[in-house]
Amino acid sequence: QASRLVELPCSSSSDNDDEDDDGWLAGDTDIPTAKQDPRVRCGAPPELSTFSQCVRHLAFLWNLLFLLLGLLALAVGVWGLLAKGSLRGDRLAPLGSDPMLLFVLVGLGASSVSLAGCLGTLRSSPCLLRFFVGAVLAFVGLEVLGGLLLLAARHRLRDALRDALFLCLLRYHDEPDLRFLVDELQRSLQCCGLGSYRDWETNPYFNCSAPGVQACSVPASCCLDPWQNGTLANTQCGFGALRLGDMAAGAVVHLGGCMAQLGAWLRSQAGGIAASAAVLVLVEATGVLMALKVLEDIAPVG
Repeated sequence: QASRLVELPCSSSSDNDDEDDDGWLAGDTDIPTAKQDPRVRCGAPPELSTFSQCVRHLAFLWNLLFLLLGLLALAVGVWGLLAKGSLRGDRLAPLGSDPMLLFVLVGLGASSVSLAGCLGTLRSSPCLLRFFVGAVLAFVGLEVLGGLLLLAARHRLRDALRDALFLCLLRYHDEPDLRFLVDELQRSLQCCGLGSYRDWETNPYFNCSAPGVQACSVPASCCLDPWQNGTLANTQCGFGALRLGDMAAGAVVHLGGCMAQLGAWLRSQAGGIAASAAVLVLVEATGVLMALKVLEDIAPVG
C-alpha cells in the first residue's frame, strides 16, 4: 500500500478510477506519507549545479577548439599530398617518407578524438565520453613512454638523426619538403652538410661527376651571403664551391656541418622542450578531468 502511494504522482489518467480505493486504504492503515519532489519520484534527472554546467560548456568548447585544429592539420596534410602528387599511383611508394603524411595522421587522430568529446558532451553520451577519456590517456601514455625512450636511447637517437639528415641530403632534389627543411636548417644554424660542406658530394646532382650545371656545387643555403645586392636571392652562389680549397671555399660558404650545430641547439633548448611537453600533458589532463566530471554528472557511480 505504501508503494502504491509513492507511485501516485506518476500514475496515468487511466488509474484515476482507483483514487477512492487508494484513499480508503491510506486512511485505514494510517501510514504517514512524506512529501517528496514529484521530479524525484518520477525518475527525472536532477538539475545540474552551476559548476557542472560551466564544466560542461567549457569541455565542449575545449574539444571544439582541438577539433578545429585537428581538421586544419588534416587539411594542410591532404593539400600538401595533393599539391605534390604523392597520392598518384606511381608516387605511392615514397608516401611513407613524406613529411605531409605526419600532418594527415596527427590531424586525423586529433579530430576523431575531439569529435568524440564534443558529441559525448553535447549528447550526454557515456560511451563517447569513455572513448574520449581512454584515447587521451592512451596518447598521454605513448608520449610519456616516447620521452623515456628518448632519454634512455639518446645516443642511438643521435645516430638515427644523422641517418635521417643524410637521407635528406641524398633526396634533396626529389622532395620539396625535405629541400625546404634542409635549407631552413642550414640558414638558421649557418652550417652546410652533416660534418662539413663536402658531404654534398654524396648527392648525385652536386657530385663533381654529375653532368648538370650543379656539379661540384652546394645549395644556396650554404652561402655566407645568399643575397645578390642585398635584395635578390642568388641561387647560384654555391656553384663550384666543391672545386675550391678550404681556404677559398670558406670565403663563399659555411664550412662546418649541421650535426654539431644541431646538437648544441638541442642542448640549449632542452628546458623549453621539456616545458612544452609538460604543457601538452597538462592540456590533455585538463580535458580528461572535465570529461570525467561530465561523465559523473551523466552516469554517477552507484
